[in-house]
Amino acid sequence: MSFRSSFARLLKQQAGSTLRVQKRPAHLVTLIGAPFSRGQKKKGVDHGPQAIRNAGLVGKLSRMGCQVYDVGDLNFTQVPNDELYNNLVKYPRSVGLASQVLADTVNEAVAAGHSCVTIGGDHSLALGSISGHTRQYPHLCVIWVDAHADINTPLTSHSGNLHGQPVSFLLRELQDKVPQLPGFSWIKPCLSRSDIVYIGLRDVDPAEHYILKNFGIQYFSMRDVDGLGIQKVMERTFDHLLGRGQRPIHLSFDIDAFDPALAPATGTPVLGGLTYREGMYISEEIHNTGLLSAVDLVEVNPLLGASQEEVNATANLAVDVIATCFGQTREGAHIVFDGLPTPSTPDESDSEEQVRI
Repeated sequence: MSFRSSFARLLKQQAGSTLRVQKRPAHLVTLIGAPFSRGQKKKGVDHGPQAIRNAGLVGKLSRMGCQVYDVGDLNFTQVPNDELYNNLVKYPRSVGLASQVLADTVNEAVAAGHSCVTIGGDHSLALGSISGHTRQYPHLCVIWVDAHADINTPLTSHSGNLHGQPVSFLLRELQDKVPQLPGFSWIKPCLSRSDIVYIGLRDVDPAEHYILKNFGIQYFSMRDVDGLGIQKVMERTFDHLLGRGQRPIHLSFDIDAFDPALAPATGTPVLGGLTYREGMYISEEIHNTGLLSAVDLVEVNPLLGASQEEVNATANLAVDVIATCFGQTREGAHIVFDGLPTPSTPDESDSEEQVRI
């Protein structure tokens, strides 16, 4: 109660303060920190939200004209005796409960008319962010930018890490292939195969490849990005998702979609990823649709950087992805500029100026 009440109170207080602002902000953005790490085994990804905040996310969005409602970090209850499912799947109750808390919070933010940004944390969080988002917009679509498909089921996963499985729980077509995990009874499949497009894949497990191919899920691997170019990839993405009508977009962006040379501080880096230009182009094009409704930015892990410079580079990259989603462009990002000033009439006439000289 606590968090939900304080969240509502924060929205009310900040909404009141906006009445004193003369110009309507470009975007109303609710920022949610989700310091959760139980979807995988490496320590440190729960420090991701703080690293992204320290990189100046709120200030950058504010300078761009966004009204940012930072509700702080969610508190995730540690579940005692969270035993393995099927002797393999790790922390199912912890992941299920954390995702439920996040789903409730995202639902409230979107219901308030805000764009929602979730900073994680590992990618199992998409279970909650997408589930909460679809409560308000059941017809939304998802662009999943990642080196990995994260579509293993609990019965096909080799690692047992739930950050590699969230999409399987969300897809209706896989409902009969996914067992009921403890802590997951609240989760209902909310996406169809035509509602999601992957960009940046280059490390896909055999079962995941089978699912993508046999269920006809649209994806663009890094080979596709190389062959088509990122402009054509985005055109085809929008044709697939928006060709029959406009609908809200949920962007779920794993920082490991970038090449490890750009984003080294992450848990599962894979060579040959997106360049900076390709990553920014994806966000720019999504912003240009005017349909972006929610963003996840996950898997920044400050403990895995070999130096502070690597940590800073990864966090700064995360900030740029999010800022570009809300209007930062490589042509120059500015608040609304209404017109050029006109010089005022000089105090002295030309004749007086000549006399003075």
